[in-house]
Amino acid sequence: MIRKVKPEIRVVGFDDGTFSFSSKVAHGRTILVGVVMKGAREVVGVLSRWITVDGTDATEKLIDAVVNSRFKDLRVIMLKGVTYGGFNIVDLDKLYLETGLPVLVVIRKKPDLRAMEAALRKHFPDWRERFEVLRRAPPLFELIPGKLYLQTVGLSPETAAEIVRTTTKTGLIPEPLRLAHMIASAVMTGESTKE
Repeated sequence: MIRKVKPEIRVVGFDDGTFSFSSKVAHGRTILVGVVMKGAREVVGVLSRWITVDGTDATEKLIDAVVNSRFKDLRVIMLKGVTYGGFNIVDLDKLYLETGLPVLVVIRKKPDLRAMEAALRKHFPDWRERFEVLRRAPPLFELIPGKLYLQTVGLSPETAAEIVRTTTKTGLIPEPLRLAHMIASAVMTGESTKE
């Protein structure tokens, strides 16, 4: 449990790389990058794993990356959403239980669960299982109305908000997530894209 959020709190923020439609059809892979930081000030390291586009391995790959890393002083796992590589959905409760670390999801747009369910029904024979993982995710709360939403497992909304403020240098997105996005997109396309 996090009692006080220190300026140098150790967090890892994960985002995925871009992928093409052809990689979806061929069940290709995309990279998942985690940037380990002390607050918003110092990059301590980078983790990476390959995940299957539209697969079901994102949760396991995240667990593996965190549990088997040399970074044993992590306090929080940050995610930029719960879907990676298309509809490779992260089970937030499982991630929390198997790593022992609180999970903080940061997103800019409120997801449309009805549209997601319709897409899952249309494209995936296992749509019920995938949608159940989405449905079980904790409720969103607005940090900045209409601009930034959070989901947490193992953290109070107040502590989560403080962690976001502590790890954000500029803009709305915490630095570990912003850098993970840039690195992952550069690996996949040869050039980083803006968050």
